[in-house]
Amino acid sequence: MKNFKKLTALALSAALALGLTACGGDETTNNNTEKDTYKVGVIQYIENGAFNDMREGFIEQMRTLGYDEATMEIVYQNAQADATNLNTICQNMADGTYDAICTIATPATQGMVNLESETPVFFISVSDPVTAGILSDMEKPDKNATGTSNAIPVSDIFALSDQLTPGCETYGLLYCTSEVNSVSTVNAAKEYLDANNLSYVEAVVTNSSEVQQAAQSLVGRVDAIFIPNDSVIQSGMSLVTEVARENKIPVYGSSATMVDSGCFATIAISDKHIGAMTADMLDQYLKGTAVADIPSIVVPADSTTINEDTLAALGVELSDEVKESAVFVKDAQ
Repeated sequence: MKNFKKLTALALSAALALGLTACGGDETTNNNTEKDTYKVGVIQYIENGAFNDMREGFIEQMRTLGYDEATMEIVYQNAQADATNLNTICQNMADGTYDAICTIATPATQGMVNLESETPVFFISVSDPVTAGILSDMEKPDKNATGTSNAIPVSDIFALSDQLTPGCETYGLLYCTSEVNSVSTVNAAKEYLDANNLSYVEAVVTNSSEVQQAAQSLVGRVDAIFIPNDSVIQSGMSLVTEVARENKIPVYGSSATMVDSGCFATIAISDKHIGAMTADMLDQYLKGTAVADIPSIVVPADSTTINEDTLAALGVELSDEVKESAVFVKDAQ
């Protein structure tokens, strides 16, 4: 009888172990069961207003969702536009001590995803995640990374230009060639301009020290300037603004922060809002949803923003419809 009981106990133990092994073998599930405390890294490639707002929107939403300072440590690192610094930051945050990493914009996201770390990545504001190699399918993320995409509404921005400053026939395309998101957006702009029989002149830079000269190279050659969501150009927007206002060239950007920095106008999303949406996605993961089951989201543009100081410098007259619907800002101090 005693031997029978021992054999029964062993059989039950073996069955339980087998069941647990089978449950753990499903890679589509999230093994990150809810914990008492979490450690989350936030990586930002460069300092600018748009990225700062995205970071603040992400952190504020995590706190609103109940992850206070006692339950979630958020470690923020800024690479200061240095690729070597960025690589070091990514390597350090891939050491297995973080529950998740939040990356802001394309360069930081590529840096983290390319490490193929087991730590999941939740990105904010990547214009074209598929082209950037961050995932292969927006609906089913496959590289342990998901997040929000701020696909630039190129056709809407050029339509806005036609509405606010009609008659523009040649556009300057000012961007940094090393930013995949910028190149992708500029290619979309070229397609639009070609399809509408409009001309363009490219002015490209490789770093922020070249921004002013690139902007000056467009004077006398273009009727307006279009800038993608480009962190390098954004860092030198005050220089672009100075050149454009002096020569009465309207500049159409791809983020509200660019308009805060002196760009004339854009149709864009709220930077804080897109950060908050990524926080919601991280919350899903922490509550048990696998990364592959959290689709990457394209966040649509939601408002027209116009800089009043640039408006005055250009001497543009706005329709009553625009005055009633647009958001007006002044130069950020």
